[in-house]
Amino acid sequence: MGLFGRKKAQKTSQTQAPKTHRLLRLAKMPAAIYAVGDIHGCADLYDALENKIVADGEQFEGTKLIVSLGDVVDRGGASAAVIDRLMSHAPKGFKRLVLRGNHEDMMIKFMSDPDANRKWLDFGGTETLASYGLSPDPEVRFDLPASRLRHMMDAAIPESHRKFLKELPLALSVGPYRFAHASYDRDTPLEDQQPETLMWGAPQNADVGSADHVFVHGHVVVDKPFVSKKRINVDTGAYSSGVLSAVRLTAEKEDKQLLTVTLAN
Repeated sequence: MGLFGRKKAQKTSQTQAPKTHRLLRLAKMPAAIYAVGDIHGCADLYDALENKIVADGEQFEGTKLIVSLGDVVDRGGASAAVIDRLMSHAPKGFKRLVLRGNHEDMMIKFMSDPDANRKWLDFGGTETLASYGLSPDPEVRFDLPASRLRHMMDAAIPESHRKFLKELPLALSVGPYRFAHASYDRDTPLEDQQPETLMWGAPQNADVGSADHVFVHGHVVVDKPFVSKKRINVDTGAYSSGVLSAVRLTAEKEDKQLLTVTLAN
């Protein structure tokens, strides 16, 4: 059985996440987990950070896991290239896992129903479409009929990318850590977590509750990674700051090593 041998948390009530929303659980910690903040289409920064992660991981025996915490698309100019990289073979000794953030959620909904989800274009969607070679009309930009937009996207966005986005899990539970893009209901079991909370919630809400796990997330930009007893935020605003960050976690509870790259590197 592989690293993700247990792929779905068991569902026990009708109020839980639908089956299309995967909630992952690992039975034990990998040799190390590297949780990466919001990439937002910054392919060069991700390449540099992954290289740094691979070099750091040489000290650990066994499989290491790179978890991208969602919002890998939008705002930056190379979302298509980021998805290509994340879909490619992971470096030797590593596996990759990408969680769905609110920007992936908006993109998926726009591809399905452009008319009802045009707000995505104002939150980085225009840059993402441009990364697939789609140029806005000089006069109306992407204010086009939904049928025309669907035809353009069908021609430009590979089916493999669509499948990748639609199949992204929403959360990961392993050892003393819980991973999701935005927030987490601390005293609710993994199988009862709600997609809206995981992708769109306020991170500070995950500070409330008695459960003693550490929640690792992105979603809200901080000047430098935030680390407390209950929560770690590694979203350092890569698309605007030029800084992409990650945190290394191991079975040693005190091991919370921060890794950061900048455009200058």
